[in-house]
Amino acid sequence: MVAEPDSALHVDAARPSRREQILQAAARLFAERGSRSVGVDDVGAAVGVTGPAIYRHFASKDAMLAEMLLRISERLLAGAEQVVAEAGADPADQLAALVAFQVDFALDNPALITVQDRDLGQLSEDDARQVRRLQRRYVEQWVAVLAALHPEASTADCRARAHALFGLINSTPHSAGRLSRSATAALLTTMATAAATG
Repeated sequence: MVAEPDSALHVDAARPSRREQILQAAARLFAERGSRSVGVDDVGAAVGVTGPAIYRHFASKDAMLAEMLLRISERLLAGAEQVVAEAGADPADQLAALVAFQVDFALDNPALITVQDRDLGQLSEDDARQVRRLQRRYVEQWVAVLAALHPEASTADCRARAHALFGLINSTPHSAGRLSRSATAALLTTMATAAATG
């Protein structure tokens, strides 16, 4: 089953709260126009409320962006930790689980991938520090698995390989709709696995 687009912001994707609906609408608008070109009134209109009603949930547009990026960073880290633990001790199985997880996340959350890539620099220093700390921990999940697969490689090499894999997988917002979701997932999985193990 394919998740509703950008449902990683929801605790319960089947019944998102108003706050989560606002975040999802903001993610779509930020991805389309950039966070600086979207107003609070635009987000309100997208969820059928007045702009001022947004302030019951968020102090500002910047607060929306910060929560959005913090939530997805937390979701990525927790998901990686879970799939690696469930995969067992074999690093090849761990890699397969990580690739499948990242591919699903990228395909199910195209707006969030775009916003994370483009608008991280718009966060306040404190919020950016929190997001980067979570992102580093996520990267280290991959680095540990890649190091086990390539014991001759340095940590720096494994980290560079991990970032290259993210670039490959997270390119999906630029190619969305050209293939079916299942074909895209299969292609990304094959390419990422080859890049990770080659």
